[in-house]
Amino acid sequence: MNWKSLIRDVPDFPKPGILFKDITPILADAAAFGRLLDELETVLRPLHPQKIAAPEARGFIFAAPLAIRLGAGFVPVRKKNKLPYKTISVTYDLEYGTDTIEMHEDAVQKGERVLILDDLLATGGTAAAISQLVQKLGGLVVAHAFCIELTFLNGRKKIEPPQVISLHKI
Repeated sequence: MNWKSLIRDVPDFPKPGILFKDITPILADAAAFGRLLDELETVLRPLHPQKIAAPEARGFIFAAPLAIRLGAGFVPVRKKNKLPYKTISVTYDLEYGTDTIEMHEDAVQKGERVLILDDLLATGGTAAAISQLVQKLGGLVVAHAFCIELTFLNGRKKIEPPQVISLHKI
């Protein structure tokens, strides 16, 4: 499957000078979406995660069904003041500004194996921030996984080991 052909370029979004990579054409194609979930399951099952943490909104789309397939819990990571219970937070840099994300303070237990999953690896800021949240709660990050990696942005450099897994690189 030609994944690159299913990713739409949207210039000047969310602000001028940014070329946004839109994965919604993959989601609109049931066969492509299913195949991507199958690939994620095959590659990530051997990691035996107990939780899958993912940022809103597009990370949720892949992480929730994958968590069910792997028998893992799903941990939503949201923007500030969007979660209803007590939270922990971290502020980080984006390619177009800063942001603050949060997770519930009881979302990850000490020693739990946590997979961090998102649709796309760009600059790595969001993934690194989620890793900080997981570690604050005592979780063990087993990997950072992405459906697509924009290699020209060098996002891997911001993410600490153990490993970064990208299914497809652009």
